[in-house]
Amino acid sequence: MLGDMDSAPVITQRPATPYVAITVTVTMDAIADVVPPLTQEVLAWLEARGIQPAGPPFWKYNIIDMERGLEIETGLPLAEPFDGPNDGSDRVHAGLLPPGRYVTVTHVGHPKTLMDATARLLKWADAQGLTWDVSPSPQGDRWGCRLEIYRDEPGQDMNEWETELAFRLADQTAR
Repeated sequence: MLGDMDSAPVITQRPATPYVAITVTVTMDAIADVVPPLTQEVLAWLEARGIQPAGPPFWKYNIIDMERGLEIETGLPLAEPFDGPNDGSDRVHAGLLPPGRYVTVTHVGHPKTLMDATARLLKWADAQGLTWDVSPSPQGDRWGCRLEIYRDEPGQDMNEWETELAFRLADQTAR
């Protein structure tokens, strides 16, 4: 176990998963105010097109620089890739979560405790000798796929939220 409210980490194979999302760059201080409303915007976008999400909402951390900012996609998985028209005026875009090996852990607790849960997961993986799918860039650490999947229910006490962390491992065959 990583912490009192975390499940044991598991290495699992995840398939490629189509999704739609809005991408935003924010500072750590602004995440709570900026990103959650975008999830509602993506849900409304899907609803207007008669598309049902294939799972719970997620935040995909593309670039992480704790000092300067984070590039985050707030999205929803789909059963099939979105192939409808997009005239470029929508903020919502389609994407594909990459397949591969991921380390996953479920954290139960307020979203404010996710930073500590993430730190524990990173430390655990380091002790196991695991290598993440991440590389340095001028903007910050660029992750191949680093997800927070929100499995909470509307109206649920935030201290009881279940959030799955799913971080993609580096492809060992390329080494």
